[in-house]
Amino acid sequence: MQEKQCSSCSAKKHESSPRGFDCTPLYDFHRAQGGKMVEFAGWSMPVQYKDSHINSHMHTRQHCSIFDVSHMLQTKVYGRDRMKFIESLIVGDIAELKDNQGTLSLFTNTKGGIMDDLIVTKTDRGYLYVVSNAGCADKDSAHMQARLQEFKAAGHDVDLEFMEESLIALQGPSMAQVLQKGVGDDLRKLTFMTSVLTPVFGIQGCRVTRCGYTGEDGVEISVPSGDVVSLTEKLLADSEVKLAGLGARDSLRLEAGLCLYGNDIDETTTPVEASLVWTIGKRRRQARDFPGADIIVPQIKTKTQRKRVGLISTGPPVRQHTPILSSDGRVIGEVTSGCPSPCLKQNVAMGYVEAGFSKVGTSIQVEVRKKAVPAVVSKMPFVPTKYYMGQ
Repeated sequence: MQEKQCSSCSAKKHESSPRGFDCTPLYDFHRAQGGKMVEFAGWSMPVQYKDSHINSHMHTRQHCSIFDVSHMLQTKVYGRDRMKFIESLIVGDIAELKDNQGTLSLFTNTKGGIMDDLIVTKTDRGYLYVVSNAGCADKDSAHMQARLQEFKAAGHDVDLEFMEESLIALQGPSMAQVLQKGVGDDLRKLTFMTSVLTPVFGIQGCRVTRCGYTGEDGVEISVPSGDVVSLTEKLLADSEVKLAGLGARDSLRLEAGLCLYGNDIDETTTPVEASLVWTIGKRRRQARDFPGADIIVPQIKTKTQRKRVGLISTGPPVRQHTPILSSDGRVIGEVTSGCPSPCLKQNVAMGYVEAGFSKVGTSIQVEVRKKAVPAVVSKMPFVPTKYYMGQ
Protein backbone atom coordinates (compact mmCIF):
# COMPACT_ATOMS: atom_id res chain seq x y z
CA MET A 1 0.00 0.00 0.00
CA GLN A 2 1.40 3.38 -1.00
CA GLU A 3 2.30 5.81 1.79
CA LYS A 4 1.79 9.54 1.22
CA GLN A 5 1.80 12.77 3.16
CA CYS A 6 -1.48 13.38 4.95
CA SER A 7 -2.84 16.79 3.98
CA SER A 8 -4.85 16.99 7.20
CA CYS A 9 -2.32 16.34 9.96
CA SER A 10 1.12 16.69 8.32
CA ALA A 11 1.98 13.10 9.22
CA LYS A 12 2.56 10.16 6.93
CA LYS A 13 -0.56 8.06 6.72
CA HIS A 14 -1.61 5.06 4.66
CA GLU A 15 -4.29 5.55 2.06
CA SER A 16 -7.47 3.97 3.37
CA SER A 17 -10.36 5.41 1.37
CA PRO A 18 -11.22 6.66 -2.11
CA ARG A 19 -10.46 10.18 -0.91
CA GLY A 20 -6.99 9.48 0.45
CA PHE A 21 -5.99 9.64 4.08
CA ASP A 22 -7.26 8.53 7.43
CA CYS A 23 -7.23 11.93 9.14
CA THR A 24 -10.07 14.38 8.57
CA PRO A 25 -9.29 18.08 7.99
CA LEU A 26 -10.31 18.66 11.63
CA TYR A 27 -7.63 16.30 13.02
CA ASP A 28 -5.27 18.98 14.35
CA PHE A 29 -8.26 20.97 15.64
CA HIS A 30 -9.53 17.92 17.56
CA ARG A 31 -6.13 17.45 19.18
CA ALA A 32 -5.87 21.14 20.09
CA GLN A 33 -9.32 20.94 21.73
CA GLY A 34 -8.31 17.98 23.90
CA GLY A 35 -9.84 15.29 21.72
CA LYS A 36 -8.88 11.73 22.66
CA MET A 37 -8.16 10.15 19.29
CA VAL A 38 -8.94 6.53 18.44
CA GLU A 39 -8.96 4.47 15.26
CA PHE A 40 -12.43 4.08 13.75
CA ALA A 41 -13.15 2.57 10.33
CA GLY A 42 -9.58 3.30 9.28
CA TRP A 43 -9.69 6.92 10.46
CA SER A 44 -8.25 8.74 13.47
CA MET A 45 -11.32 10.19 15.18
CA PRO A 46 -12.11 11.76 18.58
CA VAL A 47 -13.91 9.43 20.97
CA GLN A 48 -14.42 12.25 23.50
CA TYR A 49 -13.05 15.63 24.57
CA LYS A 50 -12.44 17.12 28.03
CA ASP A 51 -16.07 16.54 29.03
CA SER A 52 -17.03 13.03 30.05
CA HIS A 53 -18.90 10.84 27.61
CA ILE A 54 -22.10 11.15 29.69
CA ASN A 55 -21.85 14.95 29.97
CA SER A 56 -21.32 15.18 26.22
CA HIS A 57 -24.30 12.89 25.59
CA MET A 58 -26.58 14.95 27.85
CA HIS A 59 -25.35 18.26 26.39
CA THR A 60 -26.47 17.02 22.97
CA ARG A 61 -29.90 16.07 24.32
CA GLN A 62 -30.32 19.44 26.11
CA HIS A 63 -28.39 21.91 23.91
CA CYS A 64 -26.40 20.97 20.81
CA SER A 65 -23.09 19.43 19.79
CA ILE A 66 -20.81 19.28 16.77
CA PHE A 67 -19.69 15.88 15.48
CA ASP A 68 -17.00 15.49 12.84
CA VAL A 69 -18.37 13.01 10.29
CA SER A 70 -15.97 13.90 7.49
CA HIS A 71 -14.86 10.28 7.34
CA MET A 72 -18.15 9.34 5.67
CA LEU A 73 -18.28 8.88 1.90
CA GLN A 74 -20.06 11.67 0.03
CA THR A 75 -20.93 11.02 -3.60
CA LYS A 76 -22.70 12.91 -6.38
CA VAL A 77 -24.52 10.92 -9.06
CA TYR A 78 -24.99 12.85 -12.32
CA GLY A 79 -26.64 12.11 -15.64
CA ARG A 80 -30.01 11.62 -17.25
CA ASP A 81 -30.22 8.04 -15.94
CA ARG A 82 -29.02 8.79 -12.40
CA MET A 83 -32.32 7.71 -10.82
CA LYS A 84 -32.38 4.41 -12.67
CA PHE A 85 -28.71 3.87 -11.75
CA ILE A 86 -29.08 4.38 -8.00
CA GLU A 87 -32.34 2.39 -7.88
CA SER A 88 -30.50 -0.55 -9.46
CA LEU A 89 -28.37 -0.71 -6.31
CA ILE A 90 -30.77 0.15 -3.46
CA VAL A 91 -34.26 -0.66 -2.13
CA GLY A 92 -35.64 2.90 -1.99
CA ASP A 93 -37.98 4.74 -4.33
CA ILE A 94 -35.86 7.75 -5.27
CA ALA A 95 -37.95 8.78 -8.27
CA GLU A 96 -40.90 9.60 -5.98
CA LEU A 97 -38.90 12.03 -3.84
CA LYS A 98 -39.51 15.75 -4.18
CA ASP A 99 -36.63 18.03 -5.14
CA ASN A 100 -34.19 18.42 -2.23
CA GLN A 101 -35.83 15.59 -0.30
CA GLY A 102 -33.84 12.61 0.93
CA THR A 103 -34.43 9.15 2.36
CA LEU A 104 -32.57 6.47 4.24
CA SER A 105 -31.99 3.47 2.01
CA LEU A 106 -29.98 0.26 1.80
CA PHE A 107 -27.50 -1.20 -0.67
CA THR A 108 -28.48 -4.89 -0.94
CA ASN A 109 -26.78 -7.86 -2.56
CA THR A 110 -28.31 -10.64 -4.66
CA LYS A 111 -28.75 -12.80 -1.54
CA GLY A 112 -30.86 -10.11 0.15
CA GLY A 113 -28.11 -9.03 2.57
CA ILE A 114 -27.49 -5.40 3.52
CA MET A 115 -24.23 -4.10 2.02
CA ASP A 116 -24.57 -0.67 3.68
CA ASP A 117 -27.11 1.92 4.74
CA LEU A 118 -27.02 5.34 3.08
CA ILE A 119 -28.96 8.58 2.64
CA VAL A 120 -29.90 9.60 -0.90
CA THR A 121 -31.06 13.16 -1.58
CA LYS A 122 -32.68 14.13 -4.86
CA THR A 123 -31.29 17.64 -5.34
CA ASP A 124 -32.63 20.30 -7.70
CA ARG A 125 -29.13 20.79 -9.12
CA GLY A 126 -29.09 17.86 -11.53
CA TYR A 127 -27.48 15.27 -9.26
CA LEU A 128 -28.22 12.89 -6.41
CA TYR A 129 -26.31 13.51 -3.18
CA VAL A 130 -25.39 10.26 -1.44
CA VAL A 131 -23.84 9.83 2.03
CA SER A 132 -22.70 6.36 3.08
CA ASN A 133 -20.60 4.86 5.86
CA ALA A 134 -16.86 5.33 6.29
CA GLY A 135 -16.28 1.67 7.11
CA CYS A 136 -17.84 0.68 3.78
CA ALA A 137 -16.30 3.47 1.66
CA ASP A 138 -14.01 1.23 -0.36
CA LYS A 139 -16.71 -1.41 -0.84
CA ASP A 140 -19.42 1.13 -1.69
CA SER A 141 -17.28 3.09 -4.15
CA ALA A 142 -16.14 -0.10 -5.92
CA HIS A 143 -19.75 -1.35 -6.03
CA MET A 144 -21.00 1.91 -7.55
CA GLN A 145 -18.13 2.10 -10.02
CA ALA A 146 -18.68 -1.48 -11.21
CA ARG A 147 -22.37 -0.75 -11.83
CA LEU A 148 -21.41 2.54 -13.50
CA GLN A 149 -19.32 0.67 -16.07
CA GLU A 150 -22.23 -1.69 -16.76
CA PHE A 151 -24.61 1.23 -17.21
CA LYS A 152 -22.26 3.12 -19.51
CA ALA A 153 -21.61 -0.01 -21.56
CA ALA A 154 -25.39 -0.31 -22.02
CA GLY A 155 -25.50 3.27 -23.31
CA HIS A 156 -26.93 4.94 -20.20
CA ASP A 157 -26.06 8.50 -19.22
CA VAL A 158 -24.65 8.48 -15.66
CA ASP A 159 -21.50 9.65 -13.85
CA LEU A 160 -20.10 9.58 -10.31
CA GLU A 161 -18.13 12.15 -8.34
CA PHE A 162 -16.59 11.17 -5.00
CA MET A 163 -16.58 14.43 -3.08
CA GLU A 164 -13.65 16.04 -1.24
CA GLU A 165 -15.84 18.14 1.06
CA SER A 166 -15.83 17.74 4.83
CA LEU A 167 -18.99 16.90 6.77
CA ILE A 168 -19.97 18.05 10.25
CA ALA A 169 -23.18 17.31 12.16
CA LEU A 170 -24.78 19.91 14.44
CA GLN A 171 -27.23 18.00 16.64
CA GLY A 172 -29.54 18.96 19.47
CA PRO A 173 -32.66 20.97 20.37
CA SER A 174 -30.95 24.36 20.06
CA MET A 175 -29.47 23.61 16.62
CA ALA A 176 -31.93 25.85 14.76
CA GLN A 177 -31.40 28.92 16.96
CA VAL A 178 -27.62 28.51 16.60
CA LEU A 179 -27.56 27.91 12.84
CA GLN A 180 -30.25 30.43 11.92
CA LYS A 181 -27.83 33.25 12.76
CA GLY A 182 -25.53 32.03 9.99
CA VAL A 183 -27.92 31.25 7.12
CA GLY A 184 -30.26 33.41 5.03
CA ASP A 185 -32.84 30.67 4.51
CA ASP A 186 -35.64 30.28 7.08
CA LEU A 187 -34.82 26.99 8.83
CA ARG A 188 -38.49 26.54 9.73
CA LYS A 189 -38.97 25.62 6.05
CA LEU A 190 -36.18 23.03 6.15
CA THR A 191 -37.92 19.93 7.48
CA PHE A 192 -36.49 16.54 8.41
CA MET A 193 -34.68 14.85 5.50
CA THR A 194 -34.68 17.92 3.27
CA SER A 195 -31.61 19.74 2.01
CA VAL A 196 -30.49 23.14 0.74
CA LEU A 197 -27.37 24.68 -0.78
CA THR A 198 -26.62 27.87 1.15
CA PRO A 199 -23.75 29.96 2.51
CA VAL A 200 -23.24 29.22 6.22
CA PHE A 201 -21.70 32.02 8.31
CA GLY A 202 -20.39 33.50 5.06
CA ILE A 203 -18.84 30.25 3.83
CA GLN A 204 -19.90 29.46 0.27
CA GLY A 205 -20.58 26.03 -1.18
CA CYS A 206 -22.25 24.43 1.85
CA ARG A 207 -25.05 21.87 1.69
CA VAL A 208 -27.23 21.74 4.81
CA THR A 209 -29.36 18.60 5.26
CA ARG A 210 -31.78 18.27 8.18
CA CYS A 211 -30.89 14.82 9.42
CA GLY A 212 -28.52 13.14 11.85
CA TYR A 213 -27.71 10.11 13.95
CA THR A 214 -28.79 11.16 17.43
CA GLY A 215 -32.60 11.21 17.40
CA GLU A 216 -32.49 14.96 18.02
CA ASP A 217 -33.30 17.78 15.64
CA GLY A 218 -30.12 18.42 13.71
CA VAL A 219 -28.33 19.02 10.44
CA GLU A 220 -25.35 17.68 8.57
CA ILE A 221 -23.34 20.37 6.80
CA SER A 222 -21.18 19.47 3.81
CA VAL A 223 -18.52 22.19 3.64
CA PRO A 224 -15.39 22.81 1.55
CA SER A 225 -12.56 21.17 3.50
CA GLY A 226 -10.49 24.34 3.57
CA ASP A 227 -13.29 26.08 5.47
CA VAL A 228 -14.35 23.37 7.93
CA VAL A 229 -12.16 24.57 10.82
CA SER A 230 -13.45 28.12 10.39
CA LEU A 231 -17.08 26.95 10.31
CA THR A 232 -16.58 24.78 13.39
CA GLU A 233 -15.03 27.71 15.27
CA LYS A 234 -17.90 30.01 14.26
CA LEU A 235 -20.45 27.49 15.56
CA LEU A 236 -18.50 26.94 18.80
CA ALA A 237 -18.58 30.69 19.45
CA ASP A 238 -22.18 30.14 20.58
CA SER A 239 -22.29 28.99 24.22
CA GLU A 240 -24.98 26.41 23.31
CA VAL A 241 -22.48 24.43 21.25
CA LYS A 242 -19.81 21.95 22.33
CA LEU A 243 -17.74 19.34 20.52
CA ALA A 244 -18.77 15.69 20.89
CA GLY A 245 -17.02 12.48 19.93
CA LEU A 246 -17.72 8.92 18.88
CA GLY A 247 -18.59 7.77 22.41
CA ALA A 248 -21.56 10.12 22.71
CA ARG A 249 -22.50 9.51 19.08
CA ASP A 250 -22.83 5.78 19.74
CA SER A 251 -24.94 6.06 22.91
CA LEU A 252 -27.15 8.74 21.32
CA ARG A 253 -27.86 6.64 18.22
CA LEU A 254 -28.54 3.58 20.36
CA GLU A 255 -31.08 5.45 22.52
CA ALA A 256 -32.68 6.51 19.20
CA GLY A 257 -32.84 2.87 18.03
CA LEU A 258 -30.61 3.52 15.01
CA CYS A 259 -28.48 0.77 13.48
CA LEU A 260 -24.69 0.79 13.26
CA TYR A 261 -23.48 -0.95 10.13
CA GLY A 262 -21.21 -3.87 10.95
CA ASN A 263 -22.85 -4.33 14.35
CA ASP A 264 -26.62 -4.35 13.88
CA ILE A 265 -26.83 -4.89 10.12
CA ASP A 266 -24.46 -6.50 7.63
CA GLU A 267 -24.43 -8.73 4.57
CA THR A 268 -25.87 -11.64 6.59
CA THR A 269 -29.00 -9.69 7.60
CA THR A 270 -31.94 -8.82 5.35
CA PRO A 271 -34.01 -5.63 5.67
CA VAL A 272 -36.94 -7.70 6.97
CA GLU A 273 -34.87 -9.38 9.69
CA ALA A 274 -33.47 -5.96 10.61
CA SER A 275 -36.96 -4.41 10.98
CA LEU A 276 -36.16 -2.01 8.13
CA VAL A 277 -39.00 -2.96 5.78
CA TRP A 278 -40.09 0.70 5.78
CA THR A 279 -37.03 1.58 3.68
CA ILE A 280 -38.33 -0.52 0.78
CA GLY A 281 -40.46 1.59 -1.56
CA LYS A 282 -43.95 0.27 -2.37
CA ARG A 283 -43.27 0.53 -6.10
CA ARG A 284 -39.99 -1.31 -5.63
CA ARG A 285 -41.70 -4.16 -3.74
CA GLN A 286 -44.21 -4.59 -6.53
CA ALA A 287 -41.60 -4.42 -9.30
CA ARG A 288 -39.08 -6.59 -7.42
CA ASP A 289 -36.36 -4.77 -9.34
CA PHE A 290 -33.72 -4.27 -6.63
CA PRO A 291 -30.86 -6.64 -5.72
CA GLY A 292 -32.11 -9.55 -3.60
CA ALA A 293 -35.78 -8.69 -4.14
CA ASP A 294 -36.75 -12.31 -4.81
CA ILE A 295 -35.53 -13.18 -1.31
CA ILE A 296 -36.52 -10.01 0.55
CA VAL A 297 -40.07 -9.41 -0.76
CA PRO A 298 -41.45 -12.86 0.15
CA GLN A 299 -40.02 -12.41 3.67
CA ILE A 300 -42.32 -9.41 4.17
CA LYS A 301 -45.35 -11.71 4.08
CA THR A 302 -43.98 -15.01 5.35
CA LYS A 303 -41.92 -13.40 8.14
CA THR A 304 -38.40 -14.45 9.11
CA GLN A 305 -36.93 -16.83 11.66
CA ARG A 306 -35.24 -13.98 13.54
CA LYS A 307 -35.86 -10.29 14.07
CA ARG A 308 -33.99 -7.24 15.37
CA VAL A 309 -35.50 -6.02 18.64
CA GLY A 310 -34.80 -3.55 21.42
CA LEU A 311 -33.95 -4.73 24.92
CA ILE A 312 -33.96 -3.01 28.32
CA SER A 313 -32.28 -4.46 31.41
CA THR A 314 -30.90 -3.39 34.77
CA GLY A 315 -27.67 -4.47 36.45
CA PRO A 316 -24.39 -4.94 34.59
CA PRO A 317 -24.13 -3.36 31.10
CA VAL A 318 -25.10 -5.44 28.07
CA ARG A 319 -22.58 -5.38 25.23
CA GLN A 320 -22.21 -6.70 21.69
CA HIS A 321 -22.17 -10.54 21.41
CA THR A 322 -23.97 -10.99 24.76
CA PRO A 323 -26.13 -14.14 24.45
CA ILE A 324 -29.91 -13.62 24.68
CA LEU A 325 -31.74 -16.40 26.53
CA SER A 326 -35.33 -17.56 26.90
CA SER A 327 -36.80 -17.67 30.40
CA ASP A 328 -35.73 -21.33 30.65
CA GLY A 329 -32.13 -20.51 29.70
CA ARG A 330 -32.06 -21.53 26.03
CA VAL A 331 -29.99 -19.32 23.69
CA ILE A 332 -32.44 -17.53 21.39
CA GLY A 333 -30.25 -14.79 19.98
CA GLU A 334 -27.40 -12.34 20.44
CA VAL A 335 -26.96 -8.67 21.31
CA THR A 336 -25.49 -6.56 18.49
CA SER A 337 -25.19 -3.20 20.33
CA GLY A 338 -25.63 -2.21 23.96
CA CYS A 339 -24.76 0.44 26.52
CA PRO A 340 -26.02 2.07 29.71
CA SER A 341 -28.51 4.77 28.70
CA PRO A 342 -27.52 8.16 30.18
CA CYS A 343 -31.13 9.37 29.78
CA LEU A 344 -33.00 6.32 31.09
CA LYS A 345 -30.49 5.15 33.72
CA GLN A 346 -31.06 1.60 32.46
CA ASN A 347 -29.20 -0.61 30.02
CA VAL A 348 -30.43 -0.44 26.44
CA ALA A 349 -29.47 -2.83 23.68
CA MET A 350 -30.57 -4.20 20.37
CA GLY A 351 -30.06 -7.64 18.95
CA TYR A 352 -31.59 -10.51 17.01
CA VAL A 353 -33.93 -13.05 18.60
CA GLU A 354 -36.01 -15.94 17.32
CA ALA A 355 -39.19 -14.46 15.89
CA GLY A 356 -41.36 -16.07 18.58
CA PHE A 357 -39.67 -13.90 21.22
CA SER A 358 -39.82 -10.60 19.30
CA LYS A 359 -43.08 -9.20 20.66
CA VAL A 360 -42.70 -6.04 22.75
CA GLY A 361 -43.07 -6.85 26.44
CA THR A 362 -41.67 -10.39 26.18
CA SER A 363 -39.61 -11.29 29.24
CA ILE A 364 -36.24 -12.79 28.37
CA GLN A 365 -32.72 -12.93 29.83
CA VAL A 366 -29.26 -11.78 28.80
CA GLU A 367 -26.13 -13.63 29.85
CA VAL A 368 -23.67 -11.17 31.38
CA ARG A 369 -20.46 -12.52 32.91
CA LYS A 370 -21.93 -16.02 32.81
CA LYS A 371 -24.97 -14.94 34.83
CA ALA A 372 -28.54 -14.70 33.51
CA VAL A 373 -29.92 -11.17 33.96
CA PRO A 374 -33.63 -10.35 33.43
CA ALA A 375 -34.47 -8.21 30.39
CA VAL A 376 -37.55 -7.26 28.41
CA VAL A 377 -38.12 -6.80 24.67
CA SER A 378 -38.80 -3.09 24.24
CA LYS A 379 -40.08 -0.72 21.58
CA MET A 380 -37.51 1.45 19.82
CA PRO A 381 -36.57 4.25 19.92
CA PHE A 382 -35.86 3.96 23.63
CA VAL A 383 -35.80 7.77 23.93
CA PRO A 384 -38.44 9.61 21.83
CA THR A 385 -36.99 11.15 18.66
CA LYS A 386 -37.43 14.87 18.05
CA TYR A 387 -37.03 15.20 14.28
CA TYR A 388 -38.38 18.51 12.95
CA MET A 389 -41.35 17.75 10.72
CA GLY A 390 -42.51 21.39 10.32
CA GLN A 391 -44.78 23.69 12.23
